[in-house]
Amino acid sequence: MQIWVGLGNPGTQYALHRHNVGFMALDAIAEVHRFSPWTKKFRGLIAEGRVGREKVLALKPQTFMNDSGDSVQAALRFYKLPVDSLTVFHDELDLAPFKVKVRIGGGLAGHNGLRSIDAHLGPDFRRVRVGIGHPGHKDKVTPHVLGNYAKREMDPLADMLGAMAAEAEWLAHGDEARFMSEVARRLHDADA
Repeated sequence: MQIWVGLGNPGTQYALHRHNVGFMALDAIAEVHRFSPWTKKFRGLIAEGRVGREKVLALKPQTFMNDSGDSVQAALRFYKLPVDSLTVFHDELDLAPFKVKVRIGGGLAGHNGLRSIDAHLGPDFRRVRVGIGHPGHKDKVTPHVLGNYAKREMDPLADMLGAMAAEAEWLAHGDEARFMSEVARRLHDADA
């Protein structure tokens, strides 16, 4: 079993924030792969399903970003799973908008959700980094991250989320490189 966590902040007022793209990714995956309805558990919302042959528990912590680690640790502990069964989907300032990269471990890049998970579990978990782009100046970072996607970004956002959901089986089977290349190929084809 794997636990896939989407990072975001709970509440409809945050639904379209760039900081909530982790929630959006899990919603797309859960819909495409016909997961169970979302229910409350582990101070979050969970849905269960299969991605390919792999059983996946999707978790959207409802603790706000700064305390995401509490929810994630509770789920791993309940299922007695090691940290290498964890995948976290999150926004990434240092990637161009709508680019998707996967890595194991790494720095926190000032991301409070990652910092919280790292504090509870250490840094060695798989991350699906979803690019939101840097606004250019550090004074503009907070309004950019906590701002809604613009109307002109909605189609590329939908294309990216759809590509991630369609290619999620590669991620479930541990082929991060193939997942990234297939998502990139789909996005290239969508732009063509």
